[in-house]
Amino acid sequence: MKKTLFSFLLFLGFAAMVQAQEISPNAIGIRVGDNDGFGTEVNYQRALGDSNRLELGLGWRSATNFDAIRLTGLYQWVWNLDGNFNWYAGVGAAVGSFDFEDRFVGNRDLDELFVNAAGTIGIEYNFDIPLLLSLDFRPEIGILNDIDDSLEFDIALSIRYQF
Repeated sequence: MKKTLFSFLLFLGFAAMVQAQEISPNAIGIRVGDNDGFGTEVNYQRALGDSNRLELGLGWRSATNFDAIRLTGLYQWVWNLDGNFNWYAGVGAAVGSFDFEDRFVGNRDLDELFVNAAGTIGIEYNFDIPLLLSLDFRPEIGILNDIDDSLEFDIALSIRYQF
């Protein structure tokens, strides 16, 4: 019985791995999300294989007491859920600059460079037309900066044109 169950699970795993993926060679669009302030990102995806891709983004954020600009790079693995639905996960990093206005401690203005480690997990729908819609969750933790090295959670909606 154990051998039969193991063989069945092994077969299911193999079948899931060989299922054809529909990853577009290129996709470009916009990612809109929020963690500490409303932010947008011009976003580009490049397929690196049948189930892997690189995602690059140039984003900017604005909040009450800070403005930031950053460049993000993520390596992603993509798996098919059902039909045109895929889910993906990945790792990467972000580098950028922010302008922080501290109104409570001496009214000081700080400009700072930062480097963050980032992860991503999300779900996407690949329409029959060249349109890709996704919702993702991107946790980031500060590695190099003097002001904020805390863990931040970013949730965003993306729309991309595939070509």
